[in-house]
Amino acid sequence: MTPMSIRPLSLAIALALLPMLATADESKPHKGRGHEKRMDEIEVTANPLGTSSAEAAKPAVVLAGGELEDRRRGTIGETVSEEAGVQSSYFGPGVGRPVIRGQDGARVQVLSGGTGSLDASTVSVDHALTIEPFVAEQIEVLKGPSTLFYGAGAIGGVVNVVDGRIPDALTEEGVSGRAELSGDTGSNMRGGVARLDATAGQYAIHADAFQRDADNVEAPGTADGEIENSAIETSGGAIGGVAFADGGNGFVGLALSGYNNLYGIPGGAHEHAAGEAHDAEAEAVRIDMNQSRIDLKAGVDGPIRGVEKTVFKFTRNDYEHVELEGDAVGTRFENEAYEARLELNLKPIGAWTGAAGVQASQRDLSAIGAEAFVPSNRTDDLGLFLIERAQFGPWSVEAGLRHDQQDVETDLVRADHDAVSLSLAGLYDINARWQWSLSIDRAERAPTAEELFSHGPHIATQSFEVGDAALDTETAQQFETGLRYRGERIEAKAQVYRNDFSDFIFLSATGEVEDDLPVRQWSQADAVFTGYEIEAKTLLADNDAGRFDLRLFNDGVNAEFDDGTNLPRIAPARHGAGLEWQYGAWHARLGAIRYNAQNDVAELETPTPGYTLVNAHVSYAFQSGETEWEAFVDGNNLTDQEAHVHTSFLKDNAPLPGRNLRFGIRSYF
Repeated sequence: MTPMSIRPLSLAIALALLPMLATADESKPHKGRGHEKRMDEIEVTANPLGTSSAEAAKPAVVLAGGELEDRRRGTIGETVSEEAGVQSSYFGPGVGRPVIRGQDGARVQVLSGGTGSLDASTVSVDHALTIEPFVAEQIEVLKGPSTLFYGAGAIGGVVNVVDGRIPDALTEEGVSGRAELSGDTGSNMRGGVARLDATAGQYAIHADAFQRDADNVEAPGTADGEIENSAIETSGGAIGGVAFADGGNGFVGLALSGYNNLYGIPGGAHEHAAGEAHDAEAEAVRIDMNQSRIDLKAGVDGPIRGVEKTVFKFTRNDYEHVELEGDAVGTRFENEAYEARLELNLKPIGAWTGAAGVQASQRDLSAIGAEAFVPSNRTDDLGLFLIERAQFGPWSVEAGLRHDQQDVETDLVRADHDAVSLSLAGLYDINARWQWSLSIDRAERAPTAEELFSHGPHIATQSFEVGDAALDTETAQQFETGLRYRGERIEAKAQVYRNDFSDFIFLSATGEVEDDLPVRQWSQADAVFTGYEIEAKTLLADNDAGRFDLRLFNDGVNAEFDDGTNLPRIAPARHGAGLEWQYGAWHARLGAIRYNAQNDVAELETPTPGYTLVNAHVSYAFQSGETEWEAFVDGNNLTDQEAHVHTSFLKDNAPLPGRNLRFGIRSYF
């Protein structure tokens, strides 16, 4: 599918003409805002039990409706980074994976519609996710170990992007959709996204397309006032459909999607070894990424005794990216992968109801070229899980277990690992407003191919990376407890947790040098993560001047090895505040987040100063026939702070973007 091309002139014309076509009607609810349904009442689809975040014994957050529209950014990591306990990695504006409670990379599973992204984003920190935030209709964040649902890659948490490419249910017959045109002042970004959903009889179809092009991003503290080689060209789209059986007791759906991303790696990230001849053009490394994906989803009531519903999901993925040094291909990564899940929603037995399932996946990864630091390999994983939930008076109890078997094989060597995970969690209704939660997890993660078999220069991390084929399974034992309050005007929640890792896998500096690069060895040691999250929302006023809501949050995590030394690249503590105003068709937000200085650093790691990011949003909704429009302006980093992200390997070379105004118009029909 070829996405539409958006030009700045087209955007300007649209912004100028559309208000003249509209007739405001403030009596109708705003489709895009989604205030009619509280976020904690929306089902968390990443949980096979189908509970909402308010019912879940473990912390879960859902972004949807207007809240999601306001928070959308260019990467999934940035989009969810204002949630308590969640930050983002950063390898320039094109790369940002979620960091949950200090965990990232292979420990945080990022899903698209309930199955893995199946890209190469966990192989190296400069590889982007292949999921587009601007087509998401809901984003779910599961904090803490979620290995029971999704295996070893979820030992730190899960982010699930619900895109609706295979519709879950029949809606009212007809056509609906949304579209957006946008631009910005900080990178001359030009973007457009559109989605269409239609229902007729027992059939539903979906189509979407998107494109975003941006030049180098302006940023304070850089030599030329911009982040060198940070331009982006992203495009893609999908078409999907589903057929429901008469009576609604079964369905089958299929979606085909494509994703293309050409993005630059900021200067300093991919310098060649010292003394090697190269010119300025060769240093401008870009990644040209392409992915095609097939998703199949089917479900039926029953048909097995003791089973209420059976759901099958299958994803097949072909991924390739080349790292361009000027116009020459430096390294080529190819990844062919599949994932299959069979979930059985079980009929109640006494007070207990639950889900059982099997998950199988295969990843065939090959790398050819100067930066092929990991050999070609194949990873096979097979997992079995059982999760049960029961209600005993004021207590909601969840318990479960999972077993995974992972085989990683290269042409020369093979490594097999078993991982067993157990979980017990409870939610106690103290009264109509207060809830107390408690969870105990024992989760295991088998080492990845990169951790086992790497051997070569990894320029993204400016090191010569060496794996260890003898690495053992790492084990996390987490204890977490929290309180939740839900009143008429105030909602608040707080969690504290401790995560003890045995044989935690990490990259350690050896002090040696090879190929003019410092050698870093994958190693294991015991480590402890401790942290907290506090969040409160309150209705300040609802009167003739509008509705005013205030959100406050604070989070922090500390990570140390057993010898008292610090782990590297741990996100700093933060505290933030945001004021939201709603008045008829007008909506506005003003917020600030203070990132503390990070001085608890690992050996050979430098401290990072603190900074404050001030962001704002204002929008106006208006009606034209059955179509609703929303014109908006987002202001990011309004004080033009020089901000360096401690979790980034590029923190000294590539700061966050400076002051930027993003503007555009959306339509809902």
